[in-house]
Amino acid sequence: MPATTIWLFVIVAFVVLVLSTLMFLASRYKRCSSDQILVIYGRVGKNQSARCIHGGGTFVWPLIQDYAYMSLTPMTMTIPLENALSMQNIRINVPSTFTVGISTEPAIMTNAAERLLRISPREIEDMAKEIIFGQLRLTVASLTIEQINQDRESFLESIRKNVEPELNKIGLYLINVNITDITDGSTYIESIGKKAAAEAINAAKVDVAEQEKIGAIGEAQAVRERTIRVAENFAESEKGQKKAEADKRVFVRQQETTASVGEAEADREKNIRLAENVAQAEKGQKKAEADKRIFVQQQEAEAVKGEKQAVAEQRIYVQEQEALAVGGENKAKADIADAEALLAIKRAEALKKGEVARRQAEVEIQKAQYLAEQQRLNAEIIVRQETEKRKIEIDAEAEAERLRREARGQADAILAKYEAEAKGIRQVLDSKAAGYNALVKSCNGDARAASTLLMIEKLEEIVGRQVEAIKNLKIDKITVWDTGGGDKGGSSTANFLSGMIKALPPLQEVAGMAGVQLPDYLGRMAEESNQPAANATMTPNSVKPETRSEQ
Repeated sequence: MPATTIWLFVIVAFVVLVLSTLMFLASRYKRCSSDQILVIYGRVGKNQSARCIHGGGTFVWPLIQDYAYMSLTPMTMTIPLENALSMQNIRINVPSTFTVGISTEPAIMTNAAERLLRISPREIEDMAKEIIFGQLRLTVASLTIEQINQDRESFLESIRKNVEPELNKIGLYLINVNITDITDGSTYIESIGKKAAAEAINAAKVDVAEQEKIGAIGEAQAVRERTIRVAENFAESEKGQKKAEADKRVFVRQQETTASVGEAEADREKNIRLAENVAQAEKGQKKAEADKRIFVQQQEAEAVKGEKQAVAEQRIYVQEQEALAVGGENKAKADIADAEALLAIKRAEALKKGEVARRQAEVEIQKAQYLAEQQRLNAEIIVRQETEKRKIEIDAEAEAERLRREARGQADAILAKYEAEAKGIRQVLDSKAAGYNALVKSCNGDARAASTLLMIEKLEEIVGRQVEAIKNLKIDKITVWDTGGGDKGGSSTANFLSGMIKALPPLQEVAGMAGVQLPDYLGRMAEESNQPAANATMTPNSVKPETRSEQ
């Protein structure tokens, strides 16, 4: 057997084996829907009788495991409990409806797998009914009729507390309990109802009488309060009306004043804007007319130029066609002469040459037409480019004009601002000049006396500045070690104080800079020895302060 056949057989067998394995594994993979529980039993784990899965899926191994499904569909059952003995030894009927189902809790699912697997729903319902009957009787026996009938919430909670643990033992859980009606054979519940109804009716009658009394009292108080409030409101209304009329008159006057001022301002603004718009419109109209005339002249020049060029090209084309026609005509005549000379033998050749010449003439004509069309297209392209160029130039000029106008407007605004500032400064200076002039006149034309007065006004400010300069110096304590060996026979303490006083700018020197002579009690200015004593108008730089002992 060839090797190829053997290998093919091996491959086929391998593929068949793989497919069989996959199909087998797929058949052993079991899925569980959301309304079912998958129960796997057999060899599932140590100390474990079954493995329950809700949703998803798992592999079920053959031979050692098997599976089954349990439905999670709820079961509703009617429990007609009759003659149940209560804590008061009164038998009552408690018809109710219970809804139960298999739980998905792991421990309860395991109980269901151990006790309800392979059991029909009817058998499960019967088993649950027996459990519910017993636990319901037990619950009724632990409560009084009043607790059962009046506090239904506690009664249902007691039922759930007693019934649910017993149902969990077989894998079920309690979903809902509904008590329809509770009756008894001795009409005890009915008597309780009649008593409660009578008490409610009597209480209602008492409440009605009480409410009628309260209503009558409240009505009388309301009438009295209404009368008082009506009178007060009427008075307030009169006062408010008078005040509103006064406010109205004031407001009307204010609005009329505001309207008059606004109308005047609006008229002035309107006149200014109207004049500006008229000026701008006239400027724009003149500029547009000038641009229009320039554009028309340029277009007419372009049209004349294009027309001349087209006429020249047409003349050249006509001359070329005439030359071609004359050449063809001469060649035809020569062919006719040759044909007459060579008679019939050369006639066919002449015809052939004539046809060739005609075809060549057609070729030349087509070439001429191509050149003419090309020149026409070039002319159209040139005209279009010139038009676009002119459009770009016009747009650029418009943009430049807009920028110029904006710059002119900004320059005008800046100029107006500076003119206003200059005008304000000029007015301030004029006011100062007028004040100085009046001051000099009040001093009988003595400018020095006027400057002295101005200096005296500023003297307080100058002294304040000097005080401001030294007021923050913190000198809590000064200790001077005086050995008595000061210069010129004075003590060191005196020299220290004198030096500290000299360190401050003297008032006499500051006043002397302005040519003002202060009183003697503010200090004196020492004269230079090299100048005459009669010189009363000394410059500020020619004097120096004299240190006095009083300082």
